[in-house]
Amino acid sequence: MTVATSLVMAEAINRALGCALERDPRVVLMGEDVGRAGGVFRVSDGLQARFGATRVFDTPLAESAIVGTAFGMALAGLRPIAEIQFMGFLYKAANQLIAQAAQIRARTWGQTAAPLVVRTPYGGGVRTPEHHSDSLEALLIHSPGLKVVVPSTPAEAAGLLLAAIDDPDPVVFMEPIRLYRSPREDVPAELQPIPLGQARVRRPGKDVTLIAWGAMVPIAVQAADQVARDAIDAEVIDPRTLSPLDEATIAASVEKTGRLVVVHEAPRTGGAGAEIVAALTERCFYALRSPPLRITGYDVIYPPQLLEDQYLPTVDRVARALRQAMED
Repeated sequence: MTVATSLVMAEAINRALGCALERDPRVVLMGEDVGRAGGVFRVSDGLQARFGATRVFDTPLAESAIVGTAFGMALAGLRPIAEIQFMGFLYKAANQLIAQAAQIRARTWGQTAAPLVVRTPYGGGVRTPEHHSDSLEALLIHSPGLKVVVPSTPAEAAGLLLAAIDDPDPVVFMEPIRLYRSPREDVPAELQPIPLGQARVRRPGKDVTLIAWGAMVPIAVQAADQVARDAIDAEVIDPRTLSPLDEATIAASVEKTGRLVVVHEAPRTGGAGAEIVAALTERCFYALRSPPLRITGYDVIYPPQLLEDQYLPTVDRVARALRQAMED
């Protein structure tokens, strides 16, 4: 009988990477400092010693080269996992990822695929410098051919990562920095993939649908618990995969509650929340009892460390939106 182990997300991802490297000799892990140092957040700690420098290796500080090389490896039959140290550095690899890897299946009429994973820490809340707290999911979901995954718990980070590695298309795996070390969760010793494109109801409810992903999921659950004292029963849904989005699960919730609030830490204008609101308004218009609401970061460059508490959505901001949805 296998025994689950209590792990934080960084440890769970490490376990999933080790599992993938052990199961499939085509899997390689590459990126800045992922080898001997074990990554800037120690997510790949010990993997080079375990699997060797030809399977887990450091790269130059050149994001375009990292993703471009991973793309070539994928075309050659490998299953590369490329780490970009912080999501704000992903812009430098946009051509290789968005214009090349994401489009290769369509450009070759389905004859060629690019099974690669780009792992990248994202988001704020840990006092990082500029360019280290970006949330670029809106850019990515606007790029056909890419899949975008955002875990919010240790066990699901491991299972979703395995599914991303197995996927035949390029996947961007967004890892919320502020959840790397907290909270802990039991993670099975025998890991199994969690299918992409399936949302999960984190907290059932009947009055209002609250959608959040990544580091905003704990915030959403706490806000739902707060308004429960006011007899507001919020249903919290974690999409887990932003592209493809599980519209069926989300729409079923909105059809039930008639109210919708979306939370994300990226800027408001053109954010993934706007797309979700638009899609659900088209699909569930006659079920809505109040206007959908978005609680997001602000339309400014991510602020210096001392101001990020004023930028990021808080439990109180989300709770106020839930109460407003019930009043309209």
